[in-house]
Formats: sequence, C-alpha cells, structure tokens
Amino acid sequence: MLVVDDDFRVAQVHAGFVDLVPGFRVAGRARTAADARDKAARADLVLLDVYLPDESGLDLLPCLSADVIMASAVTDPESVRTALSRGALHYLIKPFTAAELGERLQAYARYRSRLSVGDRLTQADVDRALGTLHETARGAPKVVKGQSPVTSRLVAEALRRAGEPRSAAEISEEVGISRATAQRYLASLAQAGRVLVSLRYGSTGRPEHEYLWRPGQSGPLAR
Repeated sequence: MLVVDDDFRVAQVHAGFVDLVPGFRVAGRARTAADARDKAARADLVLLDVYLPDESGLDLLPCLSADVIMASAVTDPESVRTALSRGALHYLIKPFTAAELGERLQAYARYRSRLSVGDRLTQADVDRALGTLHETARGAPKVVKGQSPVTSRLVAEALRRAGEPRSAAEISEEVGISRATAQRYLASLAQAGRVLVSLRYGSTGRPEHEYLWRPGQSGPLAR
C-alpha cells in the first residue's frame, strides 16, 4: 500500500495503521502528486489525500493504475461524489481510527480474492466481489457482543507484535482508539485466555494493569 499525504506525521500514523493489518504492508509514502505517480506502480492500493501541494488528489485519482481509498478531511458532497465517480473504492474522512481503516482493508482483501476465482467471472462473481467492499469482517475471532471483530484483531496484533507487556494507554495510542476502549478489548482477550495480565507499579499512584500476549499462541488470526 502506498500512503499519500503532504503531512509526514499524518502519513506516519496512517502507515502505522496499515502495518497493524495482517496481509498488508506499506510499499512507500508520498507527499506530492508527482511522487505518488512514480511510486503508485509498485503498489496494489493507494491511500490518497485530496489536498496535495502540487495537484488535487481528485485530479490525480484517475491517473493511478492502483486501486485507491481516499483519506481526506474534505467532506463536501461534490468532492465525495467526484472521488467515487473517478474510481475510489472508499472515502475515509479524517481523522479515522486504525479499526476504521482496518475494516476497509480487510474488505478490500476479500474483494481481491473474489476477483481471482478463475479466468472468467460470472455476474454473480462480480456482484459478490463488489458487495464485499462494504461488508463487515468475516471469520474474525469471536468477541463480546457490541465489540468490533476488526478492533479486536488490531488490539491483539499490536499486543502480539510488541513482544512485551503493554498497558491499555500504550495500546490505545498505537491502535488509535480511546484508552477505555482498549481496556475493554484487552479485558476480553484476557478472559478468553489469550493474554496474561499483571500489575505495573510506578513510583506514585495506583498500579496499572499491563497485558502480555500469551506465549504459545499462534497469533490473533488463528482460527
């Protein structure tokens, strides 16, 4: 995936979100339309902002050979319609969370899979592929009612990759969710026996719970 944003800090955050989603990796970053044109050929998917210093992302969009998800703070209906009419698969409004991007990336992976069923596609194949772009994640680990399977995967993946204990505050910052939300998902993973819980004692104040991915677990994507 190519991340295109003129703000390098925002691009860094979004690239971190991509790295949390199994099966995806960042192929590069670009801060201008010209740079994006050069790098897009090496990517399957582009996360594209509207505001770029040398050209609008909306004008760049139809020039890219890769699939595109728009990611912008631009919210007027005309811009959104323009992006979709020029081929964007999704339109994400900034700021968004890792879970929101992860949901769409997993849908994109299912979409690509459905378009790879053979040399020829039936109408039903095409309809199912297009439908998957807006479906919620399937085959995710069971989570507590009211919780998102995608968020659960991202929290679990962040903890597994850390390789050492993490607090809810640290996980919330990495995944892009609130501390309270991270706490709920970590507690659910602990109840399911997937993580170990201990206390972290500081120099002052109450001890803080910390969580460690349980050794021997095959990973958050295990079926």
